[in-house]
Amino acid sequence: MRHYLCGCCAAFNNIAITFPIQKVLFRQQLYGIKTRDAVLQLRRDGFRNLYRGILPPLMQKTTTLALMFGLYEDLSCLLRKHISTPEFATRSLAAVLAGTTEAIFTPLERVQTLLQDHKHHDKFTNTYQAFKALKCHGIREYYRGLVPVLFRNGFSNVLFFGLRGPIKEHLPTATTHSAHLVNDFICGGLLGAMLGILFFPVNVVKTRMQSQIGGEFQSFPQVFQKIWLERDRKLTNLFRGAHLNYHRSLISWGIINATYEFLLKII
Repeated sequence: MRHYLCGCCAAFNNIAITFPIQKVLFRQQLYGIKTRDAVLQLRRDGFRNLYRGILPPLMQKTTTLALMFGLYEDLSCLLRKHISTPEFATRSLAAVLAGTTEAIFTPLERVQTLLQDHKHHDKFTNTYQAFKALKCHGIREYYRGLVPVLFRNGFSNVLFFGLRGPIKEHLPTATTHSAHLVNDFICGGLLGAMLGILFFPVNVVKTRMQSQIGGEFQSFPQVFQKIWLERDRKLTNLFRGAHLNYHRSLISWGIINATYEFLLKII
């Protein structure tokens, strides 16, 4: 249970600090606008709406990160006992399975998307109303955008857990608690920033999928092609907001990894 609790607390700490940055990034992913324009949108929305939509990511991230860290450790131990494969393969499989399990909570990510999109501000004002608005469309509507979520979760987990150790080994040897904390922050931050850039287009497609209520369920390639054409077939336009995502991921995963490792030592 220790790994689950540490993952949960790390997620809470991260969301509380970085939510406003995430909101700016979300607007850029959804509308392809510049950072300044996204910030101006939030200013027009007012301070009351700044933390609007924080409950779903708080619920989702605390739960999914608890599962991410906890299940990864449990599944790694379980698979090592029952499967005679190289440790890398065992840990990679455990990471994919943990990421797949996290996708159960896609409805929370879905509702977060709707609450952060100003086009839906007049339709519902809180998490409960957003869930209720989706109910009439059936259970499938809650899981709109599931494919990119599964792809992102599985492969990002493999890379995160696979590279976390090697990166930390190449950092200066830590001799104090504060030095360990800094190393864990750097390690998590570098990985988070790298994965944030790598999976940025996937998140752009996911955001577009999940901003829709009702209607046709389009495939990942269909939505990607639509966005690609809307953004003049330019890679720079597709990655609009990626620089902010890089910095947010750097901070977020630095906080998550440092908090997680710190709590592991004291719990």
